[in-house]
Amino acid sequence: MVDSYEVRLGYVAMSVVLSNASPSQTMTVKQFEQISDEEAGIRKLERIAESNVKNCLRLMKHNKAHQISFFRLSSRLVPLANHPLTEGWKYERTLAPVLKELGQFIQNERMRVDFHPDHFVVLNNRSKDILQQSLRTLMMHYKLLKGMGLSHKHRCVLHIGGKKDGRDEGLEQFIENFSEIPKVIQEMIMIENDDVNYTIEDALYLGEKLHIPVILDLHHYDVLHESTELLALWERVVSTWQHSPFPVKIHISSPKEGPGDRKHHDYIDAKRFYDFLQLIKGTVNKLDVMIEAKQKDEALLRLTKDLTKERGIEVHNPSEIQVLC
Repeated sequence: MVDSYEVRLGYVAMSVVLSNASPSQTMTVKQFEQISDEEAGIRKLERIAESNVKNCLRLMKHNKAHQISFFRLSSRLVPLANHPLTEGWKYERTLAPVLKELGQFIQNERMRVDFHPDHFVVLNNRSKDILQQSLRTLMMHYKLLKGMGLSHKHRCVLHIGGKKDGRDEGLEQFIENFSEIPKVIQEMIMIENDDVNYTIEDALYLGEKLHIPVILDLHHYDVLHESTELLALWERVVSTWQHSPFPVKIHISSPKEGPGDRKHHDYIDAKRFYDFLQLIKGTVNKLDVMIEAKQKDEALLRLTKDLTKERGIEVHNPSEIQVLC
């Protein structure tokens, strides 16, 4: 059993502390269609995408200043990248210089980054059209990672998807579709439990069968679960990460209006998180924790401050703590 373990905190996509640094500036389909010259429309999209990537670099520099080394990149860096109106657009070529600069900074500072594509990216749908659209979106993420010079392995978090035809059918459809997708996409994927359709038990069924790392979303577990033996489930989660280049990762958020509320609070309930950290003592050496709170980096900084009041917690810097066992 380990004497202590390290916990690294990260946050999602954009900062509430750093102003004018949105990585998700966009253009609607209607706006694009109103530009009479298609080439001019593409150029405008490229300017927006380039600004988004540059803002990502600003965010990374902001994170470095606050000693934050774990971050979720926005999946909206390249607006309309997968829309039929822009078919054939080689955005990765135009963005190559800024992507390379961003990737070099991430690597030099030894930061961990990943993506979480929108909920419409699903791999358990029977529709070939929906599956192909999901794969196009995932391939966009692959191209962005490649442009940054980062390994694609275990960089994209997905929910399992819908269960219109039943939960068991949805799980088996995921397995069938997963077997047919490109290997680089298979290697890129991590899966998490959700708060409506698929429990952590379901995610583990897929993760163990397909060798996909499973992310425990603690809030989703509190809202939707079958077993109350969280520690036993957690030990299975840890096992799915044994071949990953990264430490085990979890997601945390807190209900906005009391237990059972699916909506996310501005900040994190430090007591719930602390109780979980105590529960898993001795099971990991390192743990990466993605904070899904409305107040982004401000929520991260507040959580670290709150944890300093708890017994057995040593704070190394604003985003890293040591949990004593």
